[in-house]
Amino acid sequence: MSDRRVTIGDVAAEAGVSVATVSKVINDRWGVAETTSERVRAVIEELGFQSSLVAQSLRSRSTKVIGVLVVDIEPFSAELLKGVARGIDGSGYELVVFSGCGRAADQVGWERRYLSRVSGTLCDGTLLVTPSSVDVTFGAPVVAVDHNVGSSGLPTVDADNLNGAVIATEHLLELGHRRIGFLAGRPDLESAHLRERGYRTALERAGIEVDPSLIRVGGYQVDTAKEATRQLLERDDRPTAIFAANDVSAIAAMSVATSLGLMVPDDLSMIGFDNVPESALSEPPLTTIEQPIQQMGFDAVKILIRLIDGSDRPVPEHTLLPTRLVVRGSCRRLEGGR
Repeated sequence: MSDRRVTIGDVAAEAGVSVATVSKVINDRWGVAETTSERVRAVIEELGFQSSLVAQSLRSRSTKVIGVLVVDIEPFSAELLKGVARGIDGSGYELVVFSGCGRAADQVGWERRYLSRVSGTLCDGTLLVTPSSVDVTFGAPVVAVDHNVGSSGLPTVDADNLNGAVIATEHLLELGHRRIGFLAGRPDLESAHLRERGYRTALERAGIEVDPSLIRVGGYQVDTAKEATRQLLERDDRPTAIFAANDVSAIAAMSVATSLGLMVPDDLSMIGFDNVPESALSEPPLTTIEQPIQQMGFDAVKILIRLIDGSDRPVPEHTLLPTRLVVRGSCRRLEGGR
């Protein structure tokens, strides 16, 4: 048989029965002799036939499939998906990932359009990862991870971004740095706002006035972060340290520093946020704030399954997981600093 998708008609022809008979076997309906049923099942196995999710949904109003909507497959979402996969293990559910491949990054409301593609017949429920808005109407349960500013009543899961950012900035302060640049994240995400607030809070606690000119938007993206870093480092009064709101931005910033003839950490200290696997492999290895990304995915999908299954257990409106400092080689004490 060719590489085209196997149909129910192919199964019927190969087994020498009608399409209606194959349908009865697939759906465990009565009226088919046991020997015929065994022959049909053997052909299904041999041909690798899979019943359409849409058809399955129309029959049972359930697909046993969970959808995950992401802007792109990048280090954060990849780690999150590992946790999601672990969370559905043994649950009877399968996973489908829908990615905008980066095209939705600057499109407010992208998740509404994407949800319309999976709604009703493809997924029993959906995880939204870093949505631009969680004020969505969907005919099935939805849980948001790393949610939008001013979010609605959807259940959400995220990390303690505020405290993590305070810890990151205080670490640089303890190393004697006073001119600390900040590469902010996506302006529409609550995580980005909280990380900037944590940066500002730590400076204010140390009696250091916040310099707005040291704050640039990295947007959680490589190209944006590189340009923002270049603006900071080409100043005559450049910062001695930079706190980037995610590891992707921090690693991009280190490459810019190197291209400008600066050494990390001798000339510039750098700290990130996330602790994705790439942070330990950068040169030098990146000091960062760890948020439990896989655990976020695990917890989010467990909440979603409870919503889908109609569990009597109450579902938390907001799950907040702790963050912690991971010290590596990208920060050093400032000469003459305390």
